[in-house]
Amino acid sequence: MTFAHALNDSGIMLGRNLRHTLRNPSTLFGSLLVPIILILVFVYILGGAFSAGGQYVDYIGPGGLVLTMGYSVASTAVGVANDMSEGIIARFRTMAISRAAVLTGHVVGSVIRTVVCVALVIGVLLLMGFSPEAGFAEWLGVAGLVVLMAFGTAWLTVAFGLAAKTVEGASFATFPLVFLPFISSAFAPTGSMPAGVRWFTDNQPFTPIIETLRGLLIGTPVGNNGILAVIWCLVMALGGYLWARALFRRDPAA
Repeated sequence: MTFAHALNDSGIMLGRNLRHTLRNPSTLFGSLLVPIILILVFVYILGGAFSAGGQYVDYIGPGGLVLTMGYSVASTAVGVANDMSEGIIARFRTMAISRAAVLTGHVVGSVIRTVVCVALVIGVLLLMGFSPEAGFAEWLGVAGLVVLMAFGTAWLTVAFGLAAKTVEGASFATFPLVFLPFISSAFAPTGSMPAGVRWFTDNQPFTPIIETLRGLLIGTPVGNNGILAVIWCLVMALGGYLWARALFRRDPAA
């Protein structure tokens, strides 16, 4: 099968994925509701307990974007697991469709949904008083990092969906992507944390991503966080892709 055919098949699978999203808007709504509620709670109820310098909404904004991405890509694992459990993948196997197209459609659809959710959450943050100092180049950097992280986590969630035995198991498998932002610098500086917790928050994937977004948006020092953020995103993308490809080829239903 030629590259052009594989690309065309991927476009068809992407269209299928996006139609599912439009027919089930609760998926998109759920990806937005929880992060927005958490941001509101932290800013207006718990924000007074934190000392992060400047407006707390400015500090929490980048972490809120990463949290939104975690909730957004979680539905991808459920969609993949649903396809596997319903046998639609087996039907696709009987057709002249590129094997990679099915997974690629899920990944690209997930990236598009995530970017939309992040854009909407930025709008909410601006209404709450978020005042980024980013110029055009910095906003381009933010957009690039958001897309790169969405791409990396999308491949991970596709792998989670393939590895899960049930749809419910797929939903639970994405828990680390939702939970890890809470144990990072998203809501409080790591310097205020106990030594053991600080070591973990400083060395987990989402802290350098958040710090890079924070530096781009409000001008805090980025240091080597930018390089680490890109590396972590690429590691998630490559690891998720290789894992998903192995599972997809091994599964007898695929």
